[in-house]
Amino acid sequence: MGYLVLGLVLFLGVHSVRIMADGWRTQTRARLGEMPWKGLYSLVSAVGLAFIVWGYGLARQQPVVLWVPPIGMRHAAALLTLIAFVLLAATYVPRNALKARLHHPMVLGVKVWALAHLLSNGNLADVLLFGSFLLWAVLSFRAARQRDRAQGTVYAAGSAAGTAAAVVVGAVAWVGFAFWGHAWLIGVAPLGR
Repeated sequence: MGYLVLGLVLFLGVHSVRIMADGWRTQTRARLGEMPWKGLYSLVSAVGLAFIVWGYGLARQQPVVLWVPPIGMRHAAALLTLIAFVLLAATYVPRNALKARLHHPMVLGVKVWALAHLLSNGNLADVLLFGSFLLWAVLSFRAARQRDRAQGTVYAAGSAAGTAAAVVVGAVAWVGFAFWGHAWLIGVAPLGR
């Protein structure tokens, strides 16, 4: 469990700098330069992610069960992760109404993804992992919206075509991951093939 905690501290810590110390981040980025800052940020993120994957894998070998979720929570998680994938796609598909309305769909996607996994998993490692990501996403979204208001950020209007493309791309990615990718990468087939 220690490696998982270390990974979460590193990964979410570096991703929380803008939430907790935006002024320091701006000054440090200016002092180091754009590319060195991004390189350091990426390196700490990658090390943190590696520790999360390793620590979570170790924790799953000897699970500490806090509760056993009802079977129906798997269905809720499947629906919620579909929404999360659509929100993730909306981050990158240009001119879609989801991004125009929500402004930060990736962070909202992380919220929905984490909630889905909290609903469908009851082990201590799951609560620690997904609960940490949920808390981070709540704080990150709040900070991003505050920055938008302070800077007067205006998001481009979405189009029906852009929105439809975001939904289709997200749904196709979800199908691929839910039916094949999750079992291959995580070792769990969430839809029980």
